[in-house]
Amino acid sequence: MELWKAVVLGVVEGVTEFLPVSSTGHLTITEKLLHLKVDDASVTGFTAVIQVGAILAAVIYFYKDIARFVVGLVKGLLNKEARGFDYRFAWYVVAGSIPIGIVGLGAKGLITGPLRSLWVVAAGLVVWSAVMVFAERAATQNRHEGDVTLKDAVVIGLAQCIALVPGVSRSGATISAGLLRDLDRVTATRLSFFLGIPALTAAGLFELKDALKGDTVGVPALVVGTVVSFVVAYASIAWLLRFVVRHSIVTFVWYRVAVGAALIVALSAGWLSAT
Repeated sequence: MELWKAVVLGVVEGVTEFLPVSSTGHLTITEKLLHLKVDDASVTGFTAVIQVGAILAAVIYFYKDIARFVVGLVKGLLNKEARGFDYRFAWYVVAGSIPIGIVGLGAKGLITGPLRSLWVVAAGLVVWSAVMVFAERAATQNRHEGDVTLKDAVVIGLAQCIALVPGVSRSGATISAGLLRDLDRVTATRLSFFLGIPALTAAGLFELKDALKGDTVGVPALVVGTVVSFVVAYASIAWLLRFVVRHSIVTFVWYRVAVGAALIVALSAGWLSAT
């Protein structure tokens, strides 16, 4: 892979990973436009690996929170009387990360095969947009971070599994699930970030071997794509957290539907092939 293509894909990943627009969907579209084989195992692996750059950005951005949760977990394990919110929240993240680990491993062949189709991306972009609109309208947003429960984490973790379908969007699925649990938008967004850290890190490390297979990608492209993804994602996180304070995620629906519709037209006209 030429390094300039790795830069382009790193920018796309960094911008879209935490926005509810589907990073995998956008990467699949971009890879197709760059004349890469979207159903090639090494390209699929590259897509997963450069997500680690975005996740590292999240770890650094939230390092104070993460450190607090880790300290709370350790203290709680050593002393039952110290089991406060931080201890419970750390376990919530662990519990919420289990579903995608199980589904991701069990459905790996489907995810890297038939689902790597631009028709699937188009459908995911359009169909899940309706869910996002419903979630915003149905949400009361009367529960905050201190009100998060194990059930919330598990429900949002299950929603994260739906995002294995390209076009749905991991953040779109998890934030929508959080809103439907009546969490406020900022809490749902933060929880989405925290649940994404173990899930996407594990996926990237698991797919690393595939990304290095053959001569399609190469180590230099992986490094460049991951670094660019990290830098761009850090800025994206800061922007999104400020945005959701005052704006609905429905704002992103118009863009999602427009991209989905344009993709359907391009595929129907034969301008793009699905794989």
